[in-house]
Formats: sequence, C-alpha cells, structure tokens
Amino acid sequence: MTGHAASLAPTRPRRGRSAAWRTVLAALAIACGAGLWPPAPLGAQEVDGAATTQPRRVVVRFLTEGDYPPFNYLDEEGVLTGFNVDLARALCNEIGAACDIRVRPWDELLLALKRGDADAVIAGHAVTPQALTQVDFTDRYFFTPGRFATKIETEKDEISPEGLDGQTIAVARGSPHEAYLKTFFRDSRIQLYETPDLAREALLQGKADYVFDDGVGLAFWINGTLSRRCCELRGGPYLEPRYFGDGLAIAVPRNDPQIKSLINDALHRVRASGRFEELVSRYFPHRVF
Repeated sequence: MTGHAASLAPTRPRRGRSAAWRTVLAALAIACGAGLWPPAPLGAQEVDGAATTQPRRVVVRFLTEGDYPPFNYLDEEGVLTGFNVDLARALCNEIGAACDIRVRPWDELLLALKRGDADAVIAGHAVTPQALTQVDFTDRYFFTPGRFATKIETEKDEISPEGLDGQTIAVARGSPHEAYLKTFFRDSRIQLYETPDLAREALLQGKADYVFDDGVGLAFWINGTLSRRCCELRGGPYLEPRYFGDGLAIAVPRNDPQIKSLINDALHRVRASGRFEELVSRYFPHRVF
C-alpha cells in the first residue's frame, strides 16, 4: 500500500492515497448495524464483562484530521465537519460525555494517541496487523469496497476475469487495487497511473476501458463535475480483506479497555437509534454497494 509510510499510519481510503478495505457482504453492516443490547447505566459501565471502579468519563478526547472529505474536513468557514466528526459527537452523546475533537496531521494521529494526548482517534484508520501491535481498535464502523467504473455507453460485459479478458483497466500504481487486478485479472491489460485521479482521467479520455478504485472515491467522482457524468459503476463490490483490509475502526489505547467498551456500546446504540444510518445518508448520498 502507498500513502502513509510512518509505522503508526496505516493506509485508508482518500483522494490520491491508497484504499484499505473489508470482507465479503459484511460491508452491508454499515446500514444494518451489529448486535444490539440495552444501554448500560452511565455511572456503572462494564469493561469486557467486568465491572469497573473507574469514574464516569466527563469528556472524551477525539483526534482526527481535516483533509479527508466526506469523513473529516474543514468547511468553507473553517469549521471541522464530516461523517467521522458527527459520529464522534453522536458517540459522546450516548456516553453522556462532552466531546473534545481536535485536528492533527494524519501521520501524527496514532503517535499522539500512544502519548496519551487523546482517548481515541476517529479518522478512517484501517484495522491492520501492523497497527494492532501499537494500538487497539473498536468494532468496525465502516466498510468500503473496490469497484469498477466504465463509460455509460460501454457494452455491458460480465465483470469477471473472463469477461474483461483483453480489456484495458486503469489503476493507481502501488495500490491494493493494482495487486488485486494482477492476481485475479491477469489477462486484462493493466495500465498503471501515479494517482487514482489520473487513472480516472484515463477512463474519461478513452485511454482505458475501465478503472478500478475504491467505491467511495469512484461514487463521488461519477456524481461530481470532474467526471462530466461520463461513467457508472459496474460489477462488484469487491471486499477481499487480504487486499482491501478489515474495515475502518476507531483507534483507542491498548491500556484503556474502558474507553473501548464505552465506544463500542455507544456505537451499537447509535445504530439502534437510526442515527448511524442518518449520518451515512447525509455524507454518502451515492451508495457504493
């Protein structure tokens, strides 16, 4: 994977950066939620099944970054907003704590968490074996597939290794999407570009028959002005964890099981209330599954 090379900075979906993703059809949990249970009393939370004597959290300190729309970004007035930001606020509301959400550069987020500068990081981190050696993670809260896109007028071939035999597919160099194509679509003509944006531009200019990229990025591109309404998603979704990761989660310290328990419980209640799906619909109006 490319993008964040620091040892504590696993990759994730973003414009111009490689994507990190999740497993088959479990991605539908984004709308359905996970198993639900009644909320625990705020003054008597349990940690991993055992009662804790730690005091109730008065404030939960979140870190994120400000240049990853629609997950977290600064709007035209310089106000921090986005799916992750509103989700963090919803979680704090369920926990019964104030929210302190601050912005740090991507490469500093997990390092700051390890130093104790925050209680949690909500910035679109993928759960990877490398990251798990340094920090812990909550339950997954978002899954994004790899997808193919092509021009609307393209003949509707079967989107499979056989169906795309000999077809030209544009993809970002060094990305998990390139690795996936080279493993499963070896009879296609794979054209490498330095960024996902350049790969999409190759499709737009007719230099490629298809582009293979992350579903969120492609959905926003297709429905935005840069695509000139040229294209549509075809086939998929592709969610092989070996290539696309094991979902996005909130990073928490390894030595603070209470905050993990509190956030997981709050995540389940946000899903049960319908608030989670409301946020998904607001920030991801174009479905990627």
